[in-house]
Parts: sequence; C-alpha cells; structure tokens
Amino acid sequence: MNRYPLWKYLLIIAVIAIGCLFALPNIYGKDPALQVSASRGGEISELTRYAVEDALDTAGIEYGNISVGEGSLVVRFADEGTQLKAQDVVKEGLGRSYTVALNLAPATPGWLRALGAEPMFLGLDLRGGVHFLMQVDMEAAVAKAEERYVSDIRTQLRDERIRYRTITRRRDDGLLIRFRDAEQRRLGIIEIEDNFPDLELEQPESESDEFPLLARLSENAVKETRRLALQQNITTLRKRVNELGVAEPIIQQQGLERVVVQLPGVQDTARAKEILGATATLEFRMTDEDHAVQDAVDGRVPAGSRLYYDRGGNPVLLRKQIMLTGDYIIDAAAGFDSVSGSPNVSITLDGKGAKRFSDATAEEVGRNMAVVFIENKTETVEKDGEMVKRRETIEEVINVATIREQLGKRFQITGLDSTEESRNLALLLRAGALAAPIEIIEERTVGPSLGQDNIDKGFTSVKIGFILVLIFMAFWYKAFGLAADVALALNLVLIVALLSMLQATLTLPGIAGIVLTVGMAVDANVLIFQRIREEIRNGNSPQASIHAGYEKAFTTIADANITTLFAAIVLFSFGTGPIKGFAVTLSLGIVCSMFTAIMVTRSIVNLIYGGRKLQKLVI
Repeated sequence: MNRYPLWKYLLIIAVIAIGCLFALPNIYGKDPALQVSASRGGEISELTRYAVEDALDTAGIEYGNISVGEGSLVVRFADEGTQLKAQDVVKEGLGRSYTVALNLAPATPGWLRALGAEPMFLGLDLRGGVHFLMQVDMEAAVAKAEERYVSDIRTQLRDERIRYRTITRRRDDGLLIRFRDAEQRRLGIIEIEDNFPDLELEQPESESDEFPLLARLSENAVKETRRLALQQNITTLRKRVNELGVAEPIIQQQGLERVVVQLPGVQDTARAKEILGATATLEFRMTDEDHAVQDAVDGRVPAGSRLYYDRGGNPVLLRKQIMLTGDYIIDAAAGFDSVSGSPNVSITLDGKGAKRFSDATAEEVGRNMAVVFIENKTETVEKDGEMVKRRETIEEVINVATIREQLGKRFQITGLDSTEESRNLALLLRAGALAAPIEIIEERTVGPSLGQDNIDKGFTSVKIGFILVLIFMAFWYKAFGLAADVALALNLVLIVALLSMLQATLTLPGIAGIVLTVGMAVDANVLIFQRIREEIRNGNSPQASIHAGYEKAFTTIADANITTLFAAIVLFSFGTGPIKGFAVTLSLGIVCSMFTAIMVTRSIVNLIYGGRKLQKLVI
C-alpha cells in the first residue's frame, strides 16, 4: 500500500530534470550587445566581422564575444556605456549598408543553447523597451482615396466614350472634372452616379468653353475611409513588427486616429522608428521608347514620361502611367532565379490586381517594362546640436525586362543585389504599405534600470510569499508540510521552465499571477492533508488514511483547479496586454500545481511512509 510503481518515479524525475534544464538559462542574465544586420546591398559574413573588430580596436573599445549568425552579427560588451560608444563607432565603420541596433543578448552557455534552452522574454515593464503613441494622417488617407477615384473615373469615362478635358484633385477637397460641353457633362453625371455611389456631385457655374463638375466623398465614405486606414495601418504595423522578430509587441487602437505600439526589449529607439515607419512598395511602368533618354537628362523630359535612375546610376525614361502598384500584392517570397541563380522575389497578386496586370501587359508584349522600387524612410539625425527628423524617399529602377508573354497572378522580380535584400523586400511587401502616413506624437523609453527595479520588487514579493507559505506548511503539517514545500519549490521551477520553453513574455501582472499561484499551489495539499486528518479521527489506520486522503480529495482538487483554469483561459482569450500576461502565468501555475501537489507530494510521502507499519501519524 502507498507505493508508486517504478515508472511513475522515473516520470517524475524526468519532468523535474527537464524543468530544471529549461529554467536554468534564466539565471545567466543578458549582456549589453550590438546587433549588426545587413540592409540594402549589404551582407553579413566573416568580412563584416573583421570590419567590426577593426573599427572597435582602432577606437580602443573593449568587447567580448563576436558571433556571426544567420543574417546578423552580435557583439557583446561588459556594460551599457561601452555599448553606446561602440554603436557610433561601428555605424561609422560599416556605413549605410548595415543597420546597427542596441540589443540585450542572452548570456546562456553554448551547451544549453545547443539543447534549445533559452531564457523567457521579459515584458516592457520588466525588460525595458519603447512605447510610441502614433497619429495617423487621416487627411492623407482621404486624399489617397480621392486619387484612386481620379484614375477610376478617367477609365470609366473613356470606356463609355464620354469626352472630357481634365480630371484633377483639388487641393482643399474633392475632384474637379472639366467636360467639353453640357451634353457630355450630363452623360458623365449619369455614369458617375451609377458607378460611384460614394461621391456627391455638384455643378459649379459653367465657364465660356468648359463645363465643370465637382465630386466629393460623402460623409459616410469619409468616415469609412478613415476607419479602414486606421485598421490597415494597425495590421501592417503588427505584421511588420512580428516578421522582424520583436517579441510580444502590443499594437492597439487608441481613439479614432491613434495607435499605441509597445516594443519590449528594444533599446534602440531610432531603429524602432525605422521599423515602424518604413514603407516599401513597387510600381510597374512601361519604358518610354519613343523619346531619347539623353534629352530627358538634359532637362527636356516629355510630358507623359518621367526620368528615373537604376542602381548603377544609369538614367531610365519611363512612362508616367502606372500599370500596377504593390497594393495588389498578397504574398511575396524570396528565392533564386532558376536560370541565372541570382536572388529574386516571387510575387502573388490578388484577383483584381491579376486581372488589371493581365489586361495591361496583353497589349505590351515585346516591349520593355521596368520595376520601380519606392522606399520612404524617416530617421532622426543630429544637426547643429539638435535632433531633427529627416525624411528620405528612394525611387530607383531595380529591373528592366522585356515582356515575353501576358502576365497574370504570379511572376518574379529580379535584379536584386543580395539574398538579404530579397528577404527584406519580400518582408515589407508581405506586410503591405501603410494606408496613411503616421507620426510619432509621444515617445517613452522604459530603461533597463527601471525594469530591473520592477524585477527586484516582483522577485521580493514572490520570495516573501514563498517563505511565508513554507513556514506555515512546515509548522502546521510537520513532515507532510515539508513534502508540500518541496513540491511548491518545484512548482516555481516548472512555471519558469514552461515560460522559457514556450518563449512566453513575463510581465508585472505575470509576476502577480505567480504570487497568486504560490498561495493556490498548496491549496491542494491542504485539502489532502485535512482529509488524512479526518480519516485518522474516524479510526482508520495511518496507511489507509494516507491512501484515502489522496484518493478522495482528488475530485475536489480537480474541480477547483479546472474552474480556475477556465477563468484563466477566458482572460487570455478576451484580455489584452497585461491581462494576458496574468492569465498565462496563472494557467501554467495551475497545471504545474496539479502535477506537483498530487504526484510529487505523494511520491515523497510514499518514500517516507510507504511499506512501513505505522502506529501513529503526526500531521
């Protein structure tokens, strides 16, 4: 009686060993580090390592280990002051082809990393990071919608052979359409009202030779445009941050025009702004083969064309009419060209974009088409002792190719400099372009020192609660209480191990969940021990009382923990941010406490009392 089979002891030992192994990385902490990644045209290799070492050695900056991983290089330092000095030196040494970001690199030994053991993530309130409040430019979103109407109305009127002079967007609001005569305006009004119900039409006074028509977005259409712009920006920001590897970001709407973004663990505020504000898209245009490129270079650009330059600095004359934009791209994947072996990006269009592109290229087979890469960057630079914002737009031709056949839903983009560039371009195209420009109106950085203070206070609260529970259990239940104390300690280890294995994020509310779990974890043992006491009072033998205590209390324990687990799942499903952090640690604590409070304590009790003839049981 009261003996576990060997397999149960082996199972318990295995679970404890795995838990200790995966909890171990959290005691090593993190080193201040620089993370170097290649931007456009750059590549991480051993040559990059030598360049970083040379720059640091020349500046006399001491550094630790330098590791070259897939797509990045990490340099470790002894303290944050050295880390900050090194950032400027490495940036200057490597140039604009590389991005140098501040980071905290785990100090986990290599043998643990080889086993897949990594420390858990810490939230913004513990690890530090950046908090942004971003304002969406709603006027630009409405202007962008009106620009789309200019193109759509122009196409519709041409298809219906309705003659007009010009269609332009006014600076204040609305579209101005000038017709040739009153009859054409009347036909145009009928066509626009039938096909564009979101537009409200107004007829200004006619001039001598022009018949104008003013079209404005209705109030409901403006509201819907603003709402969709905000939602698309949130979706785009979330995709971009997730794909760039920021752990557990918080991106949520605040009011009707603002977005809150929290990035735990990000020290480099400028880099975070670059991640959030960067936009990259493509435009497909036909080359202008009817005019001389040199005339455009000399300043005589044809009316329907525009001068661009490719990456080699060579001029390319393209038509102003855009065949397709990146707005229609639903997927982009980096790869290699099967013929040349050079990096490429495979593009997949949505249904509307595929039809539009197919129609546009059907008439251009045998002619040259160019792919224009457009990237907008906003960065903060120092000028005359002050930090100012600098906006830069890069427009360059990355590929000119002859259209061999009518293109459709899937095609490839070549002409990229490196595999890293193809991955970055695919990433930004997958995430999509921002529907409207965003501006950071509030910026807060939670420093590592404040985060460390929160960690210290949270650890103190866990420690005090843990010690008080240990003392109470040992005093009240004697040897059984000591068994519960061992199980409680293992419970904390397993919670930390699960958080590390799942790469979940620990926040201050999460620590509150752990403190609550410390108290709840011994509830099961209290029920069991009280049941054993009752069985002894009823005259049962000590061994029978132990057996009955564990067996009869199990249903009550399961019911209590399962209902709490349901509540934690609901909190996680419907909560956001801090509430989710609390729900994660609470649910993990419940699962771990069921294992430790029932299986682990019973195994210890069986080892102490099992197989012995007991005359008396002190509990």
